Amino acid sequence: MTANSPVDNLVELENAAATCPLDRCTRILSGILQLLTSSRDQSQELLADVADGVLLRLIERVEASTLADVSKTIAELKLAPPRSLRRLASHHDPDVACPVLLRSQSLSTADLTSIVAASGERQQCAIAGRAPIDPSVIETLIKCGAPSVCLALIGNREARFSDTAYVALIEKCLSDDELTRALALRPDTPDRVMRKLLSASPVPKSGMGPNATVSLQAATAAPIDAKLPSAAAYASARPEIVALNRIGKLNDSKVNRFAIRGETANLITALSVLSGAPIEIVEHVMTDEDCEGLLMACRASRLNWQTTLAILSNRSGTRLSFAERERAQHIFETLLLSTSQWTVRWGEIAANAKKSARGHRDAKKMGVSR
Repeated sequence: MTANSPVDNLVELENAAATCPLDRCTRILSGILQLLTSSRDQSQELLADVADGVLLRLIERVEASTLADVSKTIAELKLAPPRSLRRLASHHDPDVACPVLLRSQSLSTADLTSIVAASGERQQCAIAGRAPIDPSVIETLIKCGAPSVCLALIGNREARFSDTAYVALIEKCLSDDELTRALALRPDTPDRVMRKLLSASPVPKSGMGPNATVSLQAATAAPIDAKLPSAAAYASARPEIVALNRIGKLNDSKVNRFAIRGETANLITALSVLSGAPIEIVEHVMTDEDCEGLLMACRASRLNWQTTLAILSNRSGTRLSFAERERAQHIFETLLLSTSQWTVRWGEIAANAKKSARGHRDAKKMGVSR
């Protein structure tokens, strides 16, 4: 007796799937998935096409919990049954749809774009996490998605934003501090976008028209003014900063907010209180062209890298390139806490800051402006 081929078996299964008892559906599904996952590349496409009809019949007959497992398996297939894949991807239950939306490389850009427009937040977040992800899909997600979807996109290091996508993101950031923070901290965010995000006077939403990309480039071309706070500003900021530190609330979240909002007096005072270094030392590292001293001050303050990057990105008179951000992160992650604390308080940074302060005082005595 000659054994049937896998294709013959699948044809027979398709005919039986329409009338088989429900308790056998799961076993049939399991058999189909085993054939698809164990077949050789040369026969997988043919098997996927034939299995498609069986799967489509069964998908409508089994429970969502079973379909969720099916979706996870199909998501990993190099060649997935196309109609069944699209049916799973557009399923109303996120537990069924999300595995294929996140991982399946068999879904086309057109499939994903149409699903974005018709699906819920969880499905959109799954699509936002895809790697790779087409720029046109990114633009559709930003247009249709909630803030959580935009956050998922920003967190996806494989996502590459077009100028149109950046313009749409910036418009949403104008009314969302969390989005602003996330985009500012993303390592490959262009400097022109960083300047726009961190500017003190946001552009009104009505200004984001067809020429917004051009106006964005023009608006971010000007250098940021480097101006340190006055002694009165520090004196005003210090009581609140000390009080926050005393009750344990002078933390990454609070310091990050100072940086993002450009509250320089609060930021420098916070670094001084947290690191134990005088204001003049913190001012020195904040304005030094080399960021290593500021990295030490942040490390001595026990701040994390995300907060440190926010400070680096917002300090007056300088913007880090992508390569400089990578170098800064490497330095920060290799710094020892004890070494950073000693250097900031008593080491070379302190000596340079005091020397700079003496020079400033001497210049003032001679009537020379700073």
